[in-house]
Amino acid sequence: MTPAPRRRPPRADGPAHARWLRRRPLRTRLTLAASCAVAVVAVGMCAAAFLVIRHELLHQLDLHLTQSARLAAQQYRHEPVGVVQGECRYLAAPACAQLVPAQAAQDPVQPYLLPVTQATREVASGSRGAYYRHLELAGHSARMLTTHLGDGRALQVAVRSDTVDRGVRQAAGLLSVVGASGVLLAGALGFWVSRTGLAPVSRLTATAERIAATRDARHRIELPPERAGRDDEITRLAASFNTMLGELEESVSARRRLVADASHELRTPLTALRTNAELLARSSRLTDAQRERAATALSRQLREVTVLVNDLIELAREEEPDPLIEDVRLTAVVTHAVDAARDHWPAVPFLLCVDPDAEAATVAGVPARLSRLLSSLLDNAAKFSPPGRPVEVTLTRPPGHLELTIRDHGAGIAGEDLPYVFDRFYRARTARALPGSGLGLAMARQIARAHHADLTAEHAPGGGALFRLRVPVEGVGR
Repeated sequence: MTPAPRRRPPRADGPAHARWLRRRPLRTRLTLAASCAVAVVAVGMCAAAFLVIRHELLHQLDLHLTQSARLAAQQYRHEPVGVVQGECRYLAAPACAQLVPAQAAQDPVQPYLLPVTQATREVASGSRGAYYRHLELAGHSARMLTTHLGDGRALQVAVRSDTVDRGVRQAAGLLSVVGASGVLLAGALGFWVSRTGLAPVSRLTATAERIAATRDARHRIELPPERAGRDDEITRLAASFNTMLGELEESVSARRRLVADASHELRTPLTALRTNAELLARSSRLTDAQRERAATALSRQLREVTVLVNDLIELAREEEPDPLIEDVRLTAVVTHAVDAARDHWPAVPFLLCVDPDAEAATVAGVPARLSRLLSSLLDNAAKFSPPGRPVEVTLTRPPGHLELTIRDHGAGIAGEDLPYVFDRFYRARTARALPGSGLGLAMARQIARAHHADLTAEHAPGGGALFRLRVPVEGVGR
């Protein structure tokens, strides 16, 4: 029976220290990174300083040895091989020196004071250049120079290096203390940098967590005072986050108002619908005239609810997706909307005047939504026009944009109502007896803003209301 293949253990995602580091908070990682960077620099500088000090001390000792060897060569050139200067007791030059022949057979009977090796013989014969060497001499640390003297001899000169070794050790100890202090300072600086640099991020995170916990978008991140012209990237991020929170708060408030207003506006027609539906359910007890009135009322209320729901959907939809935007000849849309208004309001004359310069102009937008905007404005004008008085529609092309004006000859808009005509579900006192939900102008303003257009309402000269729509011809976008 074939044994089942052994399953390989899952591969770890990188080394253990890398996994540990990824699990640490951002502040800890930033502290470690900054501390390590400063510590590496501090230790590197101390190591470089130590090497420079050691090199300079040894260089000075070597210069001293070279000068001592030059004096000894002049003084002992004609001396026989062997020790020519006594023990290395002092640092004065020459401390100790000896002459060594190239051939061991020529060595004197008296033992040498300084060590003689094959390298020494090679220097004596001239086959090797001078060299320096560290050695232990009479219980003291020393440095020796072996150089060629001529006539098959080598001169060896040694001086004690206690002072140099002591200086090197002192420099190593002092620089070690400096390096350790630098590492501790690096840790403190790394912590300070991470705490200071991530303070706005911490506030941003705390604000986001508070909003997530309370679902209250009114919270804001505290920004430093006197920020003008000196914002860093973190501060700009916090400011952008505050701006986003403001937009979110406004959007949430608008949604809540829309839901509250919609529930209020739908309650009355739905109640009437239910009443008429229940009435028709007992149609056997009604006369033909009563059934017809109930059916007519039910049909009318269904149309009103349908229009109201469609308007609510338009308001909640905000903007169309990018693929639906296209170049639109506004003249064609206006003409079609005016024709539809004439069919819907046969008792109201509509006068259309199009500037020749505006006939071929195009704007970027969604044709269906532009048509909905115009139909809302035309229906509103026709609703308030006295019988037989015209609604005047004019399309012109001022520099940079198209301007559409729609004027009626009704009572106009009262001064106290003018600031609120585009609010959702707002209806002036004079309009509350007329059919409608108060969403048409709000939807028109929203569609205009989605097309980067400007829609305003004002008093018309001589009486009536005038709505003005300005649509950019170039650079139009959502």
